[in-house]
Amino acid sequence: MESTDEHIEERAQPSASLQECVDRAFRIPIFLSTTNTLNTKQGRFLDRLISEIEQALLFPRTLPSSEQYPETILTSIRRLVLSSYGLLAINFRRFLVEFIDTNVGPLPSTTPFWEGSVFLQIEPSMAFQHGLPILLVREKGTDVNNGIWAGGIAPLNTFIEWDSENQTVDQFFNSIQWREAFANWSAEVRNGYFIQTEPKFKYGCNNM
Repeated sequence: MESTDEHIEERAQPSASLQECVDRAFRIPIFLSTTNTLNTKQGRFLDRLISEIEQALLFPRTLPSSEQYPETILTSIRRLVLSSYGLLAINFRRFLVEFIDTNVGPLPSTTPFWEGSVFLQIEPSMAFQHGLPILLVREKGTDVNNGIWAGGIAPLNTFIEWDSENQTVDQFFNSIQWREAFANWSAEVRNGYFIQTEPKFKYGCNNM
């Protein structure tokens, strides 16, 4: 017959399912906008980025890896935006392309250039329209003249680049530029979370 102390100690250990829930406790949900098609170095960068987010006690959610809804893609993006308190987008190099023709005028450029995923244009734009704090990170040279990633489109204080050809993953995440931008964004996410989750109750003589 087991002793009472042993029985209590055994019961005190949470199950694997409960432990998974506990590990996510107090993590504020954020939208991680990225692509699922990655090379080895990009995969290491994304893994480190997720670790940085989780260490800040934020919970990264992304389509379709961690979230999936029975609606169309745009509706699913909107649902994820409306249930998150911030967005962090990482625009990796996806396609190396070049102009071969244009409907009017000369070619904008004859030099091949990198493009990312089309969803890296849609998801941050929807999050910005909803007023979520956004942090845009891109692999250097990606979409430099395309959409929200072109110069002068997004707020400069939300934009940071990873020079993947000359900068290791560790060097990027140890840089002052990253640490400052991430700390500011994380603070904005928490501030927005507390504002949105406060009860709609006002103190004062008007309530007397």
